[in-house]
Amino acid sequence: MGIMEKIIERARADKQKIVLPEAILEVRTIKAGAIIQREGIADVVFLGSPGKIKSMIAGMDVSLDGIEILDYENNDILGQMADEYNVLRAKEKLTKDQAVEVMRNPLYFGAMMVKKGMVGGMTCGAWNTTAEVLRASIKIIGPQKGIKTVSSCFLMIVPDCPYGADGAFIYADCGTVIDPNEQQLADIAVAAAGMCRMLIGVEPLVAMLSFSTKGSAKHACIDKVVEATRLAKEMAPDLKIDGELQGDSALIASIGEKKCPGSPVAGKANVLVFPDLDAGNIAYKLTQRLAKADAYGPLVQGLALPVNDLSRGCSTEDIVQVSAVTAIEAQVMKSK
Repeated sequence: MGIMEKIIERARADKQKIVLPEAILEVRTIKAGAIIQREGIADVVFLGSPGKIKSMIAGMDVSLDGIEILDYENNDILGQMADEYNVLRAKEKLTKDQAVEVMRNPLYFGAMMVKKGMVGGMTCGAWNTTAEVLRASIKIIGPQKGIKTVSSCFLMIVPDCPYGADGAFIYADCGTVIDPNEQQLADIAVAAAGMCRMLIGVEPLVAMLSFSTKGSAKHACIDKVVEATRLAKEMAPDLKIDGELQGDSALIASIGEKKCPGSPVAGKANVLVFPDLDAGNIAYKLTQRLAKADAYGPLVQGLALPVNDLSRGCSTEDIVQVSAVTAIEAQVMKSK
């Protein structure tokens, strides 16, 4: 059984409730929600007018059985959520009407449902941009304790690959923080390690990547990675993390042993932390295309509660799979 199949089975074993706020905006999300509900991956909530959602799939073989459709704009709950938002974001000094207008945005309403525990998590981004998803999530949910930086990662599954966790890796950050400073890079590393534990189910072995291995070159870019590694070790003393490492030193045992003997990570890394978004984004897309890898994400990491982003070019299957990831995160965060 592959990693994604295992994630789906784990989601079924302890079914969570998740909100898909973009069902009112596009059909892929409706179709995905129907599959998620039918296959018992999670209990699904759609936001919007039931009549409009049903009309969007008229003539299609799509069943909405078991799905909760919350017509939040025509419900007293909208005003209640606006009041909650005004308390939460008092510094914005919004009027009640302005807060109601914010909460009409399904991303904000969905994030507030997660914040209040009405659902375990949210999957969105098929219609909205990553920036819009993160803005709503950070304003309402905020970062998890001990981490100041909300970032993203990809779960990469490379077929017939002897490296990582039988070809499974966490790549971070590949979609959010353009040029992280030392503390942001450390936050990304610690958050990515947590995603490795949750999704792959193995001990994270975190490689802080660079074009240098243990002083083989000198540059301010390398200094940033070295300092970020030190900070990450302070944040998570039990975490197996090392850097700076080149890609081959991180992945290939013989090279890792030669270039940095005694490293707890070199030659066996399953979490790859890139020094900036250029490197991370290029690496995941090359891995996806050249190695025919499955790339799941960008998965949001560092939030206090589960929200996951999607590519706007995503398929219905992508929404289903990322929602299974959201459900797993909801399981883990609920148990803490």
